[in-house]
Parts: sequence; structure tokens; C-alpha cells
Amino acid sequence: MAHLIGLDSVRLEYPTRVVFDSLTLGVDEGDRIGIVGRNGDGKSSALALLAGTLEPDAGRVTRRGGVRVGVLDQSDTLDPASTVGAAIVGDRPEHEWAGDSRVRDVLRGLVADLDWDAQIGTLSGGQRRRISLARVLVGDWDVVALDEPTNHLDVEAIDWLASHLNRRWPAGSGALLVVTHDRWFLDAVCTTTWEVHDQVVEPFEGGYAAYILQRVERDRQAAAIEQRRQNLARKELAWLRRGAPARTSKPKFRIDAANELISGVPEPREKTELQALAVSRLGKDVVDLLGVDVSYDDRPILRGVEWRVAPGERTGILGVNGAGKSTLLGLIDGSVVPSHGRVKQGKTVRIATLTQRMDELEPHLDEPVRIVVGRLRTTYTLGTGSKSQELTPGQLLERLGFSSAQLSTPVRDLSGGQQRRLQLLLILLEQPNVLILDEPTNDLDTDMLAALEDLLDTWAGTLLVVSHDRYFLERVTDQQYAILDTRLRHLPGGVDEYLQLRAQQRAASPASSTPSGAQPHDAGEALSGSQRRAVEKEVSAIERRIERLGSQIDRVKNALADHDQSDYVALGERMREIATWEDERAALEEQWLELSESLG
Repeated sequence: MAHLIGLDSVRLEYPTRVVFDSLTLGVDEGDRIGIVGRNGDGKSSALALLAGTLEPDAGRVTRRGGVRVGVLDQSDTLDPASTVGAAIVGDRPEHEWAGDSRVRDVLRGLVADLDWDAQIGTLSGGQRRRISLARVLVGDWDVVALDEPTNHLDVEAIDWLASHLNRRWPAGSGALLVVTHDRWFLDAVCTTTWEVHDQVVEPFEGGYAAYILQRVERDRQAAAIEQRRQNLARKELAWLRRGAPARTSKPKFRIDAANELISGVPEPREKTELQALAVSRLGKDVVDLLGVDVSYDDRPILRGVEWRVAPGERTGILGVNGAGKSTLLGLIDGSVVPSHGRVKQGKTVRIATLTQRMDELEPHLDEPVRIVVGRLRTTYTLGTGSKSQELTPGQLLERLGFSSAQLSTPVRDLSGGQQRRLQLLLILLEQPNVLILDEPTNDLDTDMLAALEDLLDTWAGTLLVVSHDRYFLERVTDQQYAILDTRLRHLPGGVDEYLQLRAQQRAASPASSTPSGAQPHDAGEALSGSQRRAVEKEVSAIERRIERLGSQIDRVKNALADHDQSDYVALGERMREIATWEDERAALEEQWLELSESLG
């Protein structure tokens, strides 16, 4: 496996702290690396050092001659006077980029809704972010380094991005480095996870699920270290293994080891107790939407909505940007009045909404955190029945990752993630019985997301969540709905069903598959007789190869059960072999699907 980029005894220091001291890392051909860690510990700095956009204070950065690196950082460097098309493809002739299948794929996946000739300065921050990502992905790079690529992407676009990256290079070639808090995305694209903490980078085999298993085992062996963090990780692993089948369809670790580790760990939520407590607090009636329509300027947003929100219900809402998710939440909390139909709210309902804005904090920006929380309730009840406990606001802040020193920090000096957590605390201390979360995961790292999920596991009430973070949505809710073509639709199959429905919508509206104003060549033109026979032959060959790979993977996995479990080196080699074959199989499946679609 050829070496691409390396850090050799690198030191990076800022005026107030040392980020890395004597850091040595390497990136090889075929690596798919996810970088995780607490906010501020150096994830983006590690990525920038490897990408060459940041110089170390000491040590060496090595790079194989001719290696091309494409970088997406978190800054917006697009020229406001440029057009969408020029920002993405530059001055390349149209016949050149329009005939490039990679460019067509990126345009369809990220910017199909944008006017090709629109000026960058007229677009929203989310639209510019998608353009920046597209500009990187249309390039031909040996290494792609992405810093928070899923920001401003919806569930559908994140699913497309994972699929694109998985088929971008043949197995064993190219390299991916990605900093992200999106745990579903980490599992979907990464075969190695680097955890950044305490001036070091610690590698783990596999994606996020495998990383959690190994981190739990590490913490078990050093039980005195970060006991609280261990418990959260074990609880999260239990949900990973008991959750949706899709999450465990391609495990990067031994199932037996995982089952042994989580034996005795209870389900994340005491559903029966929480439901009973929610009914006692709310009664049987929460909010009923009865034949509701909403229109703005004669444009229908929602039509014929029938939804009886139940006590203790935990529901996730899906839909593309502009589909009407915020309007639906506004009907629930009373801030939106329907054009037709009726909204009926229960007498005991107390609704609180965590919005994407920070309105709750505006009056308190100059006050220390301890003063803000000191005015509120003296205790907060967590849990149900015999497991309930009374926490002070300070103890609740600690659960949400605040140190004692930060209690004296003015609110305006807190980081975005800290302000988000304080905002949630202020809402929880109001003791609502219906909680609406609108994109609650913004600015939170993976550890804080786990802490938030843990807190919500013991919250007794009705929970409605809008989030593009698929992992979080599936983790904290029990069912999902989607807004499709102005209609509210229940999704028994969850997020996977939503993605299938959206794919059917796109297939029925082919005009929306390319950006407005751009007319790239269509690779799906009718096949001649000879072309069809050649494609059919290739499809058959791919099917045989997929079948052989499946048998090969199953054989090696079965052999692992009898392998010496103390021989970590050999086990690691076998796991890497399996990961390589699974990547190859996934790429072949994508190729099979594309060819099959061309056959009609």
C-alpha cells in the first residue's frame, strides 16, 4: 500500500495552548479515514496539516511526488461576483465537463436546484456551501480532505455524498480524510477512525460503530479514566447493536465480542414508564391536526394533514429544504395558523421549541452562566420511577459538558456548541411536556451528541425532531414522518423508505436532475442492439463477481470465530481484507445498478 502523506514529529502551537506535540501520522493509498474528537481538540488542525493548508511549528510534513489533494475547509472563499457554473467548473469548456460522468454525478447530487448562471453573492450560506463541496468533488484528486462536508446538506444529499465517495476510487486506491460529527456518515464511508484528544491522534480500526466498541474496551481496561464517558459509549453501542438492521449490516468488528460487551446493558429508554408518565402529565390529548391546509400567496405548502400527536410520542420529521417542516412545527406550537382545517391543542400542553436561532440567550449575553441558571428552577427531575433523580442546574450543566470554570464565563464568550447546550438547558428547566427540536445537533461534537441523547432518553413527554443528522434522528425517535409533495406521510420503513420515495420522485421528474441552465450530456441515451448485448454481458459478469465476493467474505468471517483472539495482528489483517472486499462489492453493486438502469 503506497504512502501518500505523512506527519513526522509535528508540533503545532497557538498563543494560548499546544495543539500537537511530536505528532506522527501517515495516509496511504486506499485509506478512508474519519477524524473525530471534542470541539477545540484539533480535528480541523490535523486535517489542515495533512492537506498542506497549515504549516507546523516544528517537524516535517512529507508528501509523495505528484500527489494531488482536494480540500474543503469550513471557510467560504467563493467570489461573490462569480456564477454558479464558473465557481464549480472554472473555465473548462462545456463539452469537456459535460462529457465527464463524475461532473454530471456531482451536479445532479448537489446543485440540481440552482440556476447555473446565478451570482454567488445572491445565494444563501447553505447553497454556497454545496457549491464549495461540488467544486472539490468535480476535481481529479489522489486525496480528498473534507472538513464538515455534511453541514447544510439534508438526509438525501448526505446519502448521495456517501455513495459518491464510496465509488469515487477503485478499492485500494485514492484516500479520503473527513472531519465530521455525522456518525451515520462515518459508518457509511470510513474504514479507519482517528480520535483527536490530549495533543495526540489515536487510530481505531473501522467506522464509528467499530470505534465505539474499541473505545469502550479501552475505557474498560482503564476504568478509573473517564468513567462517565465509558458509560455513555456503552449505552450508545447497545443501541447500535439493537437498532435498525441497516446500521449493523456491515460490521467491522466481531459480533460475539459486541454482544458480550453489552450483555446486561438495558435498552436506551424505559419506553413503558416514559409513556405512562407522559400520559399522566399530558392526558390523552396533545395536539390534533385535522384536515389542515397551509398556503402562502396561493402557493400550497401543506395539504390535507391529518395527525393526532400522542402523549409520549417520539417522532422525526423528514423533508427537503422548503418542503414545509418548519410550517408543520409552527402548526404544532401555535405560531402558524392553518388556511383550512383545525388545530386542537390539549388543555395541559406546555410546548417548548429549540429553534436554530439563539433567541433565549439574547437577553443574557453579558451575564455569567451561573447567574443565568441561578434564576431558574433549583432542581430538575431526570428519569422515571425508582430510577428518577433530582439534579441541580449546575449538575445538569455538567451532564451537558460544562466545567466548573465555564460557569463564570459570560454567555457571549461561550462557543457555538456551548451556547446551544445552554439554550437547551434553559428550555428543559421550563419543564415542558412537548419538546420540539429544530436541528438540535448543530455545533455539537460526537461526545456531546451522545450526552444529549442520553439526556433525552430520560425525558418524559412528547418529542418532535427535525434533523438532517440521520444517526441522531434514528437514535432519539421511535418513528418518522416525511413531507412529500405537500402531504404528510408516515414512514414505517424509516429513513431508508424516505430515500426510496425521494428517488422515485426524482425519476418521475427528470428535468430536475441537472442545474437550471446547465445541459450536460445524458449518459442514459437508448442503446443500440450491439451495445445492449455488451451491457448485458457485463452485468452478468458483475453478478458472478459479486456472488464470489460474498462467499469469500462469509468464509473469512466464519473463520474469525475460531481464530486466536489474542493474535491482534492477524485479526487486523483479516478485518482489513474483509473491509477491502466489502468496498469492492459495494462498488460493483453500484456499477450493476447503473448498467441495469441503462437496460431499462
